[in-house]
Amino acid sequence: MNTIEMTGHAPKHFEWEAEGGVATITLTGAERKNPLTFDSYAELRDTFRELAHAGDIKAVVLTGAEENFCSGGDVRDIIGPLTEMDMGGLLRFTRMTGELVKAMRGCPQPVISAIDGVCVGAGAAIATASDIRLGTPRAKVAFLFTRVGLAGCDMGCCAMLPRIVGQGRASELLFTGRTMEAEEAERWGFFNRLVEPEELLGEARELARNLASGPNFAHGMTKTMLNQEWNMSLETAIEAEAQAQAICMQTKDFERAYRAFIEKRRPEFEGD
Repeated sequence: MNTIEMTGHAPKHFEWEAEGGVATITLTGAERKNPLTFDSYAELRDTFRELAHAGDIKAVVLTGAEENFCSGGDVRDIIGPLTEMDMGGLLRFTRMTGELVKAMRGCPQPVISAIDGVCVGAGAAIATASDIRLGTPRAKVAFLFTRVGLAGCDMGCCAMLPRIVGQGRASELLFTGRTMEAEEAERWGFFNRLVEPEELLGEARELARNLASGPNFAHGMTKTMLNQEWNMSLETAIEAEAQAQAICMQTKDFERAYRAFIEKRRPEFEGD
């Protein structure tokens, strides 16, 4: 499959930086705590779809501008217009937001969300769809859908959140829409760990750089199997992993790691 280069990607509705194989996506609109709009949803979806074919991006950091992550769907640009749509228009919108989550889960790069301040509604859903989540002590996470008269089953949350925090905890969060404070979120496993606000982006990027150093083909395989094994029996999963690992054993990175061990040095992975 042909690869594309995305280091110079220039989106219109969020910020993009790429260096050393790590892309940083920053959600913008700080005066309203970085809400999502119709345009930013679509552009994020398209960007993650392209990342599936990007040869130069090995890991992604997703964050928000100026001390907040994301306040969810913009009240003016999304919520208001949704109240005037017919069923066809509503379904096109909800399917588009779901396509963003599918694109995040489908790209081979590990996605790390760096979460400070407000992370609610669709913002919480995007964080949930990430592979790894780092938070700060002042981060606040809430799945607010029931607060506006909607179900908690939005953008895959009913599938993903129970696998992260457990069925009972997910049920409470999705039924009540209450805020999950940072320490609770870390204790429940939503956050991998908490770091101080001034260290958050640096910590996320350092983790992304470590992952970007490889083995990238194997990382992509790990992500694929984490996705696929949700619907497998243990016996099926063990066989699928046997086949996946055998494929990875054919890569040059596997041989590079062996040579490095014999020569008592760190391996230098190249992703093939």
